[in-house]
Amino acid sequence: MTYPAIDPIAFRLGPLQVHWYGLAYVAGILLGWLYARLLLKRESLWPANTAPMTTAKLDDFITWSVLGIVIGGRLGYMLFYASDMLFANPLSIFKIWDGGMSFHGGLIGMIVVMLLFSRRNGIRVWSLFDLIATVTPIGLFFGRIANFINGELWGRTSDVPWAMVFPGAGDLPRHPSQLYEAGLEGILTLVILFVCVFVFGTLKRRGFTASLFVCLYALSRIFVEFFREPDPQLGYLLGGWLTMGMLLSLPMLAIGLWGIWNSGRMARREAP
Repeated sequence: MTYPAIDPIAFRLGPLQVHWYGLAYVAGILLGWLYARLLLKRESLWPANTAPMTTAKLDDFITWSVLGIVIGGRLGYMLFYASDMLFANPLSIFKIWDGGMSFHGGLIGMIVVMLLFSRRNGIRVWSLFDLIATVTPIGLFFGRIANFINGELWGRTSDVPWAMVFPGAGDLPRHPSQLYEAGLEGILTLVILFVCVFVFGTLKRRGFTASLFVCLYALSRIFVEFFREPDPQLGYLLGGWLTMGMLLSLPMLAIGLWGIWNSGRMARREAP
């Protein structure tokens, strides 16, 4: 298939250039915020039919979340994927305009700000984890679509009918792995969590929804890594088949499974 060469710059306002990547962050945070407000207003979804926080507190959390995503995502990328560059020029960590954000780093940043925010505001941290995890696939979807528009993070060479020749990736067609991730990490995960929350009431069991999200993301990322081209500065690890994305996602899967088990233990302890 022909790669749709879309200008990474969505529009210009005088000297200001607005990129699709920036719009993806805005859309993900905005729609996630609206969805989270809806979840908080449906108090019947939560333990004891009481939402863990007010919508006003959620509005305050938005600023915290932006800091967690951006700082954590950038730090994670530099540490996991570009440590040589970081040690050679520590100031390169501020060059966000050059690209380079890591989901795993952003996740760690979000966990830190959620722990701090919940402690400061007297919110049950596991319920905050559940709330944010339920809406996070929206941001993942838009982020991967932006990766596709930018023609980055392309897949391995392939002869499947939907393979594309990406600019800067040579003359051979490749898997559009960004779209695979958008479908799995974004749409499929969002739908599964929606069904779990509104049909099976999983938000009443603290920690379950967040842990399920972690497992779903880890499985999706590990699967897509078999079709995604490894980062050129790292290549394959440990025998020529493991990638950094897989290596970072395997602990996530273990933590997610532990979280599901722990949510059952917390539910039994709170049952009386």
